Amino acid sequence: LTPLLPHIDHRNRGMRTRLGCLSHKSDSYNDFTAILPDKPNRALKRLSTEEATRWADSFDVLLSHKYGLAAFRAFLKTEFSEENLEFWLACEDFKKTRSAAKLASKAQRIFEEFIDVQAPREVNIDFQTRELTRRNMQEPSLSCFDQAQGKVHSLMEKDSYPRFLRSKIYADLLSQTQRRLS
Repeated sequence: LTPLLPHIDHRNRGMRTRLGCLSHKSDSYNDFTAILPDKPNRALKRLSTEEATRWADSFDVLLSHKYGLAAFRAFLKTEFSEENLEFWLACEDFKKTRSAAKLASKAQRIFEEFIDVQAPREVNIDFQTRELTRRNMQEPSLSCFDQAQGKVHSLMEKDSYPRFLRSKIYADLLSQTQRRLS
């Protein structure tokens, strides 16, 4: 019985850590160094209010901007749904694959990580899309994830993106860029 106690204690500690993370879930970032890539302080100084405001023009404008993408990713993490963006980005990278040898292995990795039932970072897609993607995997091509990627893009655009634009993360970021101007 004694050898089991450290194991039980370890599991409880892990659970406490996970619960602690949940209780600290926040929609606010006062320190944007956590969300901005490479040299964050300099990055935030270079981000103009005009650029950050333009992210509200369209979802694709947000996705095409390095810091917009980072801020959106940070927001999705607060909602525990960053797998959608990670899948979309993996598909974008996959479409740039030029080596036929790498195509099948990259496709398999994406499928196992995001599409397969019970995948570690399973995205929320309908049964028909999942099955079509499974069939596409029999002969992977650069377009084998197009339908699934489109569904995830649409889901983020209609659901997460409007919430991001109303979020404290986005409001705080805009306010920080405006404060620099004063």
